Amino acid sequence: MIDLRSDTVTVPTKEMRQAIANAVVGDDVFGDDPSVNELQEFTASLLGKEEALFVPSGTMSNQIAIAVQTKRADEVILDADSHIFYYEAAAPAVISGVQLRPIKTEKGIMDINEIKNSIRVLDDHFPHSALICIENTHNRHGGTIIPLDYIRKVKEIVIQNKMSFHCDGARLWNACAATGISPKEYAEPFDTVSVCLSKGLGAPVGSLLVSSRELINEGRRKRKLMGGGMRQAGIIAAAGLFALKNNLPLINYDHQKAKELAVLLSESEFIKLDKNKVETNMLYFDIDKKISGDEFEQECRNKGLLLLHLGNNSVRVVFHFQVEKNMISDASNIIKDVLNNLEKK
Repeated sequence: MIDLRSDTVTVPTKEMRQAIANAVVGDDVFGDDPSVNELQEFTASLLGKEEALFVPSGTMSNQIAIAVQTKRADEVILDADSHIFYYEAAAPAVISGVQLRPIKTEKGIMDINEIKNSIRVLDDHFPHSALICIENTHNRHGGTIIPLDYIRKVKEIVIQNKMSFHCDGARLWNACAATGISPKEYAEPFDTVSVCLSKGLGAPVGSLLVSSRELINEGRRKRKLMGGGMRQAGIIAAAGLFALKNNLPLINYDHQKAKELAVLLSESEFIKLDKNKVETNMLYFDIDKKISGDEFEQECRNKGLLLLHLGNNSVRVVFHFQVEKNMISDASNIIKDVLNNLEKK
């Protein structure tokens, strides 16, 4: 099977499994796991923050960031297609008791004036605007990169209004690889940044929240409250550390694979895509409306290709380091053959 459903489908390599087997472990809830501590210190240094907190998932990392930077009945400004708003099961309302104020965007980049207009005046009738969240790279907008200059403009608004600033950087590594901007430079404007180890890097599980020592200390308490305290977590932390030290340089190749497939698919009369909009490892395209998207996905599966039909005949494929170069042309041929066959039905 060629699996292009997500960059989360990677499995640990032989070398990563060896790192897992050799991990020195302890009780992380007591702060005694050397492997977890090393991972947290390494990631904090990589992103230029005081401390980091290892958690099971990116959703938990995002929710801890919201919880430590808001109070109940506050409001959080974010993009309407962001992961926090779209895929996190209304957790901000349940866990932190906050209201989300989504802004519709074209590429995950909220209009500066829209942000300013969304910030509430101080009035007993309104929630308090406490936090702005940005997702970089942006999943539902096709892996698009949020420019650093734009982020700095939003930071000015944050400072002027005495708010906090969070980055859902589950795929921040991709933004760094594509632009050459270091993780530290990208993270600098934010109070909190969440990064993922299992998207594109090959680790089996885990994310980290990086921030100031004060917020991470409070975040550790929130992690416990959410049920995320882990014991001998060094086994999985060792995999994450191996991923950061060995697999980060491979990410740019994933971008090249996505662009190569985009060129091949643009040749099909049954596919609508702009190959020039592919910025990182994700490729979104639309298939002919006369073709059933669900049937297309199933027929591709039958021929050995896994991808995601997202509804409305929109399809997503995502590249990762375990997609071999020869699989790109194979995937293209399968997609074209399936579309040709379905068009004839």
